[in-house]
Amino acid sequence: MYEYHIEGGFPVQGSIRASGNKNAALPCIAASLLTEDTVVLRNIPKIEDTTVMLEILKALGADVECLAENTWKICAKKIESNSIPHELSKKIRASILFAGPLLARTGKAVLPPPGGDVIGRRRLDTHFLALTELGANVNVEGAFEFSANKLAGADIFLDETSVTATENAVMAAVLAEGITKITNAASEPHVQDLCAMLNLMGAKISGTGSNILTISGVKELHGCDFKIGPDFMEIGSFIGMAAATRGTIKITDVNPPDLRPIRIAFGKLGIRWNLQGTTLEVPLNQEMKINTDLGGMIPKIDDAPWPGFPPDLTSIMTVVATQVEGTVLIFEKMFESRMFFVDKLISMGARITLCDPHRAVVSGPSTLHKDHLVSPDVRAGMAMVIAAMIARGESVISNVYQIERGYENLVERLQKLGAHIKKIDVK
Repeated sequence: MYEYHIEGGFPVQGSIRASGNKNAALPCIAASLLTEDTVVLRNIPKIEDTTVMLEILKALGADVECLAENTWKICAKKIESNSIPHELSKKIRASILFAGPLLARTGKAVLPPPGGDVIGRRRLDTHFLALTELGANVNVEGAFEFSANKLAGADIFLDETSVTATENAVMAAVLAEGITKITNAASEPHVQDLCAMLNLMGAKISGTGSNILTISGVKELHGCDFKIGPDFMEIGSFIGMAAATRGTIKITDVNPPDLRPIRIAFGKLGIRWNLQGTTLEVPLNQEMKINTDLGGMIPKIDDAPWPGFPPDLTSIMTVVATQVEGTVLIFEKMFESRMFFVDKLISMGARITLCDPHRAVVSGPSTLHKDHLVSPDVRAGMAMVIAAMIARGESVISNVYQIERGYENLVERLQKLGAHIKKIDVK
């Protein structure tokens, strides 16, 4: 078991390259099961979640080989098992993404209930709805069992704009007989990446980037060589870190269109950045003052399905707002437990009123003090890292496994940026 020990008060300064998008890498890894041919995936972030997904592939019988840093070759010529081991499934929520590919290739998938972040109830009903519409039988007693003699195209209306349910439905539909139309589909950049990869493999998907996807089923897919796009969640985290610590940072290999919703939200906090091609720079001397709505009203930062503000960054925005002059409402609509971590920020000296499980009013700037923190999930964990980097004294963060599920080589990268952070083994 490891802890982070962080001495606060040191602004970040330097340059980093954006990692590959975790939420794109996970479904793309699962999608490699849809062909007998070799798939090469590049820019795969070296994090716990991708490691577990690759281990699941091996357990199912695929050959998995690391070709270079962040590059993997996968060949699922033979699928020896359609049942995911329980000890791997419980580690990550993304294990559910194997349901669609296994159904399409073998006609059966057995998945123990997935694990993942502790951020409240996370429905799987939409997955069952979509796969049932495509012709699957679903049994949810104990392990989740999916079976189908044949998958057939369908007109599917998702009951919520679920990213992973959209991805599962798309992966099952590409090899289904006939045409599938998915309405109320998720359209995040990671969903777009998956669709781009599948089309490169010979799938026929149209409507990518919109909420209506049309898939014309094909008999088989072939291999491909595909590069995962940059992780805009990580980029947003580092932007917030630079501003909150009063530092400056350059981030290379960004995709500017992915950052448009984030830019609006940071602008409400008086935080700006410059773009030169695919390089982003957060300069010194930010305004760091809340820009009120017309009439002097308190502004709101609220999340929504793409192209709304991403829910995974609400935790980051909350801690950044503690360092900004003025008052802002953070409204996290999707997960009823995600905002509970603010109790720890309050104990560090932040002025936050938790109105209910979804809304927090933040007034700043506040001087934060050291504390012993426990990371409940990936994004709140990163928010705690930023809080510790701001705080006076040395803070300790436990359960850092949760943080490292989403951030590649975090300690080493932060040290290069000037952060005073150590990873301590506390056996």
